[in-house]
Amino acid sequence: MGSPFHRLHHSSCSPTCCWSKKSSAEAEALGRSRGGFTTKIHVRCEGTGRLITFLLTPGQDSDIKFAEGLMGTGAVRRRKGHLRLYPKRLVADKGYTSRAFRKYLHQRNIRYTIPHRANEHHKGTFNKQIYRKRNIVERLINRLKQFRRIATRYEKRAANFSAMITLASIFLFSNFAYRL
Repeated sequence: MGSPFHRLHHSSCSPTCCWSKKSSAEAEALGRSRGGFTTKIHVRCEGTGRLITFLLTPGQDSDIKFAEGLMGTGAVRRRKGHLRLYPKRLVADKGYTSRAFRKYLHQRNIRYTIPHRANEHHKGTFNKQIYRKRNIVERLINRLKQFRRIATRYEKRAANFSAMITLASIFLFSNFAYRL
């Protein structure tokens, strides 16, 4: 039979560091940007500030690459139980401006208020009063960042980090949060 301790000295390193597959930084939504090693949280919310869906991306990736994917998720139940996937109006910042994305919104009958960049040739009309409603998204992000685990990203894995964002949003928008 042998000694019961024969496995302990077989290898100098633990099984967790040898046999598991390593994941890349891109797969864990980590990337280099101006602020260092970061993750971007792309958020889609209702007009009241409730989180509908979110997407984690590496810090160096541009916002526009993931705009259509974000719009294609997160249906909202409206009156009479009908699900509505696309909103009537979208308010976004300059990171989401491009002709292709505006065409995507136009094909789905979504009105939009997105400011043009300085280097864009075609300048259309822009309503500043509607654009001021974008602060609803900024306030949602600030409320999520009240949770230290989200503000500093303690989790190494993207799945754990997105679970923390989900838990924080459930806590924020449940009646329990307002009873404290």
